[in-house]
Amino acid sequence: MNKFIAHTHSDTKQEQSLETHLSEVAELAAAFANKIGLYNQGYILGLLHDFGKYSKAFQDYIKSAVGDYDKDDIGWVDAKSLKGKIDHSTAGAKYVWKQLSNYPLEDKGHVLCAQILALCIASHHSGLINSVSKLGEPDFHKRIYKPDDKCHYEECVVSADREIIDKANSLLNNEFIGNFLKAIKREKYTTISNFHIGMLTRFLFSCLIDADRINSAEFETPDRKKLRLQRNQSNDWAIAISRLEDKLTSFESSSDSNDLVNRIRKNISDNCLKRSADQQGVYTLTVPTGGGKTLASLLYALHHAKRHSLERIIYIIPYTSIIEQNAKAVRDIIEREGDGFEWVLEHHSNLEPENNSWRRKIVSENWDAPIVFTTMVQFLEVLFSGGTRNVRRMHQLANSVLIFDEIQTLPIKCTHLFSNAINYLTENARTTTLLCTATQPLLDKLPNPNNGQIILADHIDGAEIVEDTTQLFNDLSRVTINYCYEKGGWSETKITELIASNFYESGNCLVIVNTKSWAQLLYKTCSLNVEGGVVFHLSTNQCAAHRKDILAKVRDRLENNQPVLCISTQLIEAGVDIDFSSVIRFTAGLDSIAQAAGRCNRNGKLRDGNGQLIKGKVTVINPYQENIDLLTDIKVGQSITERILRNNKYSDLLAPDAINEYFTRYFFDRADEMVYPVNNKQGHHHKNILNWLSNNSSNISNRNKAHLKEAWVPLLQQSFKDAGDEFKVIDSPTKAIIVPYNSEAIELINQLCSLAKDFEAGDYYKALKAAQKYTVNVFANLWDKLEDVGAIHETQPDEGIFYLGGEFYSDEFGVSGKKTSRFEFLSDL
Repeated sequence: MNKFIAHTHSDTKQEQSLETHLSEVAELAAAFANKIGLYNQGYILGLLHDFGKYSKAFQDYIKSAVGDYDKDDIGWVDAKSLKGKIDHSTAGAKYVWKQLSNYPLEDKGHVLCAQILALCIASHHSGLINSVSKLGEPDFHKRIYKPDDKCHYEECVVSADREIIDKANSLLNNEFIGNFLKAIKREKYTTISNFHIGMLTRFLFSCLIDADRINSAEFETPDRKKLRLQRNQSNDWAIAISRLEDKLTSFESSSDSNDLVNRIRKNISDNCLKRSADQQGVYTLTVPTGGGKTLASLLYALHHAKRHSLERIIYIIPYTSIIEQNAKAVRDIIEREGDGFEWVLEHHSNLEPENNSWRRKIVSENWDAPIVFTTMVQFLEVLFSGGTRNVRRMHQLANSVLIFDEIQTLPIKCTHLFSNAINYLTENARTTTLLCTATQPLLDKLPNPNNGQIILADHIDGAEIVEDTTQLFNDLSRVTINYCYEKGGWSETKITELIASNFYESGNCLVIVNTKSWAQLLYKTCSLNVEGGVVFHLSTNQCAAHRKDILAKVRDRLENNQPVLCISTQLIEAGVDIDFSSVIRFTAGLDSIAQAAGRCNRNGKLRDGNGQLIKGKVTVINPYQENIDLLTDIKVGQSITERILRNNKYSDLLAPDAINEYFTRYFFDRADEMVYPVNNKQGHHHKNILNWLSNNSSNISNRNKAHLKEAWVPLLQQSFKDAGDEFKVIDSPTKAIIVPYNSEAIELINQLCSLAKDFEAGDYYKALKAAQKYTVNVFANLWDKLEDVGAIHETQPDEGIFYLGGEFYSDEFGVSGKKTSRFEFLSDL
């Protein structure tokens, strides 16, 4: 009897049988899919995903690749030239399609079931393929009717292990279809019901991808299976709750019980504890900056997860700049030596190999931890990007509490995609969502573009956890905002004079600007006029470890009442725990101004001689020659803020009523952008990603051009691949690069450069994970400039992991397009 091989170990050349791989992936995918009640559907996906590997063509390829065949053997092929070219995914898709689509059900529900499963299997190497393309082409139909000489379906049916065939046939029956249709919930074919069917398809695809990657990685590194099983058995929320409550008790005993800020933070925490007993759903936590949202939301999430037997808590943060700070705060409270596993996982970098290699499968994070910290970019890519790297994490959003910190930073073009995805997870995947911010963006009151054709977010009544937000904001008012508009804009000289005045008057000052060029200009100017060691600069051109060190120095000086002048881009606004006496903010949206104000008198420490609270001073100015034409969010936000300021309607610009008016105007002005338009200049209002992932009306209307065969029923009609290719959270995508910030970073770069011949999976995984804090996400224009001057190097050929030459990293500004005076650290590489 022939032994069919699925994989061979990259080092030992040990073989994993195809039957073993299919069975083990099936069990994993089934467990993941069971989160939405589709155990058997997940099992089928795993069981048949590599069905095409039963072909002689694939077996000859894999045996030739590892040297089981000599060149003189009949079966030998040039494996290197055939890598990635033998189709082993279509055969399994065909098997499901043929078995299910021929069932005699009148409403054709069985065809939809068949199509969803077949599409997932056919896509598991490429990312979800289209059902219908943006040109109206029937991509799924073409794939499922691919000629047999190209996909080897008939041969695989004959050759396959009988246990695999028998198990598949025992599952694919009327009961299987009936259970599947209940989960699909296709009573009404509306925009959103179709969007939800697309979400379900992607969820099942996620289960398959993660199961396949886990099994492949654990075959390569068996110790990972032990760690995974240990982690899954150790998730005891009661332990985490006890540790957090002990910490909160110590805070209370060490603080002044008469201190207003501490009493308010305790009240917020008590409200979160009380509301954690509520049913699962979508909730808001509207708290002024400095109100203790991080620990209050953690208390809510831990108790809520325990009450509802949920698997994990996922914090979604707007920027990588604050992940390490917040993750450390939680880790220090929850984790203990001897736990045997890590409670907290940070995932804040795209530093993962792009190629579909063993290394990619080993190092790619799948959020398998009790508490996960990630970014909004990563979260949205999990839900909507193309390929297979990000989607594997989607099933981890089920049975979870999602905490969105600073939700107002959600990109405007993603608003409806985000809201409807959250609705799907809430209704179908036992997910609870907590939207945290000082400036709620009114996602439950979105304008309805396109004449009602788009169903909007539907948050539940009584969603706000804080009982009286107006009173809370009044109680926590610690700053005054002075808008100092100047016709033509403030000159560099006048801005520098204002900074100096605030700095010398208050003893410290934070200046927040909108562009890196202004940050560098003001840093250089201020450094000429202020003694050394006092002026600091922050931007995303610096790696996380670099920014952390700078913030530590700044905090230390502030706590010791030493002079500090910090010039920063807006990265410091969202959640960075820092407390200045005065803040200067370049004009931006009112939400950004509110966040900037949260860095001023944050802890209410400014007092007069009688111990009475003194409000900190926030000055908002309009600079001259600010190049923000490509920063649309800031530009639109500025315009709306200026309109509100001119009306002089609010005595407190940070009050909820003022913020509500700001977002009402903001969403009204940008309603047409909220569906992620595609080629909108042509006036096609249906050309948007929300439509492509739901009814797909504009593309379906082109189907006559495609000369479709009657055999194809377009029940699942999304343009998944085209939407994934088009989807970019950031308009100008970035690439991650490791920078030689310090000796540890250099050592990690050396390790990654020397792991080629003596490859050890565990060391590689640890090195790449440790390198995340030394990465910078570089925009395309700077990347090209660095490439042109030879500053970018790859750790290994075709590995997709890059590092920066030492002369191009500045101690002051981080990544630089020009050589700096910095010592060339990497001369020995």
